[in-house]
This record gives sequence, structure tokens and C-alpha cells, in this order.
Amino acid sequence: MTTTMNAPDEVAAAPPKPRPMLKRRTSATTPQDRWAALGCAVSATLLTWFLMHLLLVSPGWLADLIVAYALYLVMLYLVTRDRLGRLTAVDRLVSTVVVTGALGLLVPLLLLLGYIVVKGAPYLRFDFFTHDMSTVAPTAPASETGGLHAIVGTLQQTALTLVFVVPLGLLTAIFLNETRSRFRRPVRILVDAMSGLPSIVAGLFVYAALIIPGIQAGVGLFSFNGFMATLALTMVMLPTVTRTVDVVLRLVPNGLREASLALGASRARTVWSVVLPTARTGVTTAVILGVARVAGETAPLLFTSFGALGMNANPFSGPQESVPLFVFRYIKEPLENVQQRGYVGALVLILLIFTLFAIARLVGRDRSKRKAKRTTTKRARETR
Repeated sequence: MTTTMNAPDEVAAAPPKPRPMLKRRTSATTPQDRWAALGCAVSATLLTWFLMHLLLVSPGWLADLIVAYALYLVMLYLVTRDRLGRLTAVDRLVSTVVVTGALGLLVPLLLLLGYIVVKGAPYLRFDFFTHDMSTVAPTAPASETGGLHAIVGTLQQTALTLVFVVPLGLLTAIFLNETRSRFRRPVRILVDAMSGLPSIVAGLFVYAALIIPGIQAGVGLFSFNGFMATLALTMVMLPTVTRTVDVVLRLVPNGLREASLALGASRARTVWSVVLPTARTGVTTAVILGVARVAGETAPLLFTSFGALGMNANPFSGPQESVPLFVFRYIKEPLENVQQRGYVGALVLILLIFTLFAIARLVGRDRSKRKAKRTTTKRARETR
């Protein structure tokens, strides 16, 4: 008996193969991603308007902004997860929060800078950099402002502060990072505690410990002058530089230290010839942060340098003006032209700090790539 098996009339269709997903970096964006983000923003805005103005009573624009931002984050996460997966959605969400925080810090800074420029630029003249305020009457126009004495005082005090802070900060950071002393922990705790020291406390300490006894004893060095201001600014700047250099030295690979020690170099020679040159750019950044920390300080100077209307180029004798004191002196006065002098001083202070930053970056820039390029070019010419 023969059995014949006939094929069924309808053959079940094979299930479709899943589309292979293209490999891409989680941080990579495409036009479709940007359109999706824009759609989420529009949807969050419309939904916020529906919730806060039709269903509820909005307390103000700030509440609308917070609700819209929260809805946008939720929508962006859900849409991105549906399209590209959970990992990309989390990356996109965190990136959005970070960018928003950066913009939140940048916008007030730009508004502040713009306000200072608008207020001070119309009255800034070249005479500001050539004479002081000893011959300028209080009722004179704001364009007749002189700030040479304040600029000289700020530069001298900042330079003297760097003379004290840079060696002490480097040595302390090297001690904390390159030695195995049992005193490292107490020193680190002290540096961390000093980082939170209010600047006015530093000024009060110098005033109470040095200036008052110095005035009573008739010692000119320990009285109101730029050197006392330097000591107060040193107390403020030293923890910042020390902690930053300490972090930078930790980033130097241990392999460099081990290689230097294996070649017979001493630990001191390794630190001086290997560790510090490797961390040079970071040390420059630490100095810049320290200058930014003290360049605009006013509170310590009120109890130390005291300020003056005329030029005093000797920081070790007599009261000395500085740009922060100049701004504080005139911005609090009721006369409009005097307040405008304060805005001019604030603008010059910003320009001065930017100039110092540019000089520090220029001095501490990485020259290794340029030297390597010059060496390659020289070898190529010799080969020809």
C-alpha cells in the first residue's frame, strides 16, 4: 500500500527577519535625532500650556518653565529609548541636563558682563590708565576718571601673592602627593579647612595679628599697606592652588615615576624633571584659578591696604589702592557720576583679569607638539 503525501495548498510564510541595527556611538546625532528633540520640545510646550493655563492656574513663568523642562526630559527619554534603546536614551538625557546646566551658568555670566560693558564702556577713556584720582573733583564727569594708582596696586599685590603662593603651593602639593610622611593627613585636613575660609576672616586675622600691634609699636611695615594685603590674599589663594596642583599631580602616570627611578634618578630629581614638566599645563591652570580667586577680592583689602586716592607704587609703605577697592569706593556713593566711575573700574578689572589669564595661558602652553613638529621638519629637510 502506497501512501502519497501531498504538499499543503498554503505554505506558512516564514517570519520576517529582523532588520539589523546599525552600529553607532551613543553620543552621535543625526538629523532624525534633532527633529525628534525639536518635536519633544514643541510637545512639552503645548502640554505645559494645556496643563498650567487651561486645567490649572499658573503661578508664573518660572513654574511654566520648570514643568515644560521636566516634560521635555521625560518625552526625550521615552522617544529616544523607543528608537535607539535604553543606553542611548540615558546618554541623551544626561547630556541634555549637563548642557542645560552649562547654559544656566553661562547666561547670567554673559548678562553680567554685558551690563558692566554697557554701564562702563561709554565713560572709559585712555586717561584712566595715565593718571590717578588725586586731581579729579567729585563733581567732575565720569569720563575724567583716573585709575592708574588702582591698576598698579592690583598688579603689585597680585604679583607678590604669586611670589608667596606658587612655591608654597607646589611644595605642599608635592609633599601631599609624592611623599609617604605620616603628617600628610593633618596637612591635607588643614588645606581642606582653609579652602572654606572666608576672605574677610583672612583680612581680619592680618589686621588683628599684625597691623594693630605694628601700629602700636610704630613699625611701618606692619601697618596699612599693600604688603599686608598680600599676606591676606596669600591665605585666600594658597589652598586653591595647593588643592588644584595636588589633583593635577595625581593624574601623572605612575609609570613615568617608576621609569625615572629605575634609571637611577632620585625621587627629588624625578619630581623636578619628570612629574612637574608633565603637569605643567595643570599647574598653570591652578595658578589661573588662584588669580581668579583673589583678583576681585575686596573684603581683605578693607582691613589691610585701606586704599588711597593718589599713586603709591611702594607696597611696603603707606595705604595702597587696588581696582576692587576702587570699585567698592565709588559704586556705593549716591551721585550718579561717581557710580559711573565704579562701573568703569569694574570694566577695567574684568579686562585686567582676562589679560592676566591670557598671559598665564601663553606662558604655560604645551610646547611638546610644536617641538616635535619642528624636529620632524628639520629631519625632513636634512633628508632632502
